[in-house]
Amino acid sequence: MHRRTWIGHFALVATAFASALSAPLAFGQAKEIKIAHIYSKTGPLEAYGKQTATGFMMGLDYATGGTMTVAGKKLVVIEKDDQGKPDIGKSLLAAAYGDDKVDLAVGPTASPVALAMLPVAEEYKKILLVEPAVADSITGDKWNKYIFRTGRSSSQDAAANAAALDKPGNVVAILANDNAFGRDGVKATREFLKHAKIVHEEYLAVGTTDFTAGLQRIVDKLKDQPGNKYISVGWSGAPTPFGKIADLDLKKRYGIDLATGGNILPAMVAYKQFPGMEGALYYYFGIPKNPINDAMVSRHYSQFKTPPDFFTAGGFSAAMAVVTALKKSNGDASADTLIKTMEGMSFDTPKGVMTFRKEDHQAMQSMYHFKIKVDPAFAWGVPELVREIKAEEMNVPIRNKR
Repeated sequence: MHRRTWIGHFALVATAFASALSAPLAFGQAKEIKIAHIYSKTGPLEAYGKQTATGFMMGLDYATGGTMTVAGKKLVVIEKDDQGKPDIGKSLLAAAYGDDKVDLAVGPTASPVALAMLPVAEEYKKILLVEPAVADSITGDKWNKYIFRTGRSSSQDAAANAAALDKPGNVVAILANDNAFGRDGVKATREFLKHAKIVHEEYLAVGTTDFTAGLQRIVDKLKDQPGNKYISVGWSGAPTPFGKIADLDLKKRYGIDLATGGNILPAMVAYKQFPGMEGALYYYFGIPKNPINDAMVSRHYSQFKTPPDFFTAGGFSAAMAVVTALKKSNGDASADTLIKTMEGMSFDTPKGVMTFRKEDHQAMQSMYHFKIKVDPAFAWGVPELVREIKAEEMNVPIRNKR
């Protein structure tokens, strides 16, 4: 009797000891993948940031079939507000990597914030997937190997818009934000315009409310020029200059047309005053024809009673990239594995297939040449597709030096 009890007791102790030994192994194998999404919940680009967040969560749900798991691991998203301020974005990313122990990060909204965050990803040796910040320098001279971008670059914008604007006899004055987004965009525009002539560059701060003086300087430079005259606008944030440009009636007074890319739907309300205007854009919900865009549009209408907007598609694309990479890596979220997995990786998005270029991790993607149509059914000027500009047509240079 005593012997059987001792044996039983020994068995229990042995089992407990074995369990104790195995516990660190179990805890060492993480059952979740943490993702920090750092974006402008507030600040000048709040509308853009909120669309990106909506698209990102919707995309994760779609890509995981509603389970929010990959390879048996739960996806946990931690949201942080950088307020559009570089110093805050930088500290939030450091805290996410260091304190929250996130596996990777997505964001931010503004290019100046992104540029402040790039060295943090390199310091912590973790992935930062940039969406939607646009400045070329993000995947150019400020780039490091931990940086990937699903968002389009300034050069992709410029190359696409050149397809619509770069014709002999065209004369252009540019209005842009006085920040990394605006200046990188103008730099790329100068590079891609081979035939049109640029006669003036006007830079105004994000948040500018009175565009009168800046637009007057542009008009003074353009009005007496021979040829076809255009104001080319590369603008992010609210308020926008489009309403003021429409009020000035420049086409009638001076023969000056507006040329610009796409924007969020509220900004495109002013486009109704420029029927026939041509440009190139990143996304408009009615243009791409593929099952993923159909699904996103349907889900967004169902949830919000409105169509998805410009940056919703970007957030959705970032989610598709993350889940595609994690599925390929069987849930391994370590930076070394993800870099090997994502370099050259193609993935489906609402815009069609994107591919991360190996040399600089920029997502190569289509853009869309459009012409504005006025349709009473819509509050905004409707961009009708002229043609899809394929990634391989744009010859976007590799700008990093590494």
